[in-house]
Amino acid sequence: MSRHALATEAAILHSVQTLDHTLRDASPAQVIETALKTVGREQLALVSSFGTESAALLKVMADVDPAIPVIFLDTGWLFEETLAYRHTLIAVLGLRDVRSIKPSEEALSRQDPDRELWFSDPDACCRIRKVEPLARALKPFSAWINGRKRFQGGARAELPVVEEDGERLKFNPFANVSREEIEAIYKLAKLPPHPLVASGYLSVGCMPCSSRSLSGEDARAGRWRGRSKSECGIHTMKTS
Repeated sequence: MSRHALATEAAILHSVQTLDHTLRDASPAQVIETALKTVGREQLALVSSFGTESAALLKVMADVDPAIPVIFLDTGWLFEETLAYRHTLIAVLGLRDVRSIKPSEEALSRQDPDRELWFSDPDACCRIRKVEPLARALKPFSAWINGRKRFQGGARAELPVVEEDGERLKFNPFANVSREEIEAIYKLAKLPPHPLVASGYLSVGCMPCSSRSLSGEDARAGRWRGRSKSECGIHTMKTS
C-alpha cells in the first residue's frame, strides 16, 4: 500500500472514530443531518430495501432532506408487493431521487442462467444481485446511510453509529433505536405498512429466501431459513 493510501486510510479511520463518538447518543435525524454536513448531498446516498421497517428511516430522511439519493437494489427476485410499496412510499414521503439498480445482465447470464443460484449457492446469488450492483451504485458517493439496528441481533448487536466501509463513511442512524421507537414513527406519521406484514413476514428480502416468521421468532428468522446464512453480504463486505 502506498504512503498516500495509508494516509487516506488513517484519515478515514480517525474521522469514523470521531463521528461515532460524537453521535453515540444522537437521534436518527441528527445522524443524517451530520452526514449531510460532513459530505454534502451529492456525496451521500441512503440504501433502502423498501422492506418491512424501511418507511421509518425513509421518513426521517425525508424530513431532513427528501432529495438525498436513495438506492434501491432491484434484484430480479423481489416480491411484487415490495415493488408496489416502493412506489407508495415515494409518493407518500415525497422522495425526489430514488434510483433502482439492477444486476449486470452479463453476470446473470453467465452465473445464473437458470435462476437457480439462490438454491445452490445463496452467497453467490447475493453477490451478483446485491453486493456487486451496490458497489457500482455507490462509486459516486463518499458516504452512505442504511437502516440496520442493534436489536436485530446477530452480527448487528454491536453496531456502531458510524463505521468505515473501504473509502467511504457508513452511517447507521437507527443503530440505537428500539422496535417500539420504530413503531412510534409509523404511528405518528401514519406510515403505510409493507403489504406482506399482514401475511406474517417480519423481514422481507428476495422472494425465494424470505419466509413468514413464527410466533416468538426473531424478526430476521425468516431470512434464509434453514441455512447458516444471516446477511446478504452488503454489510459484511467492503463496497470499495
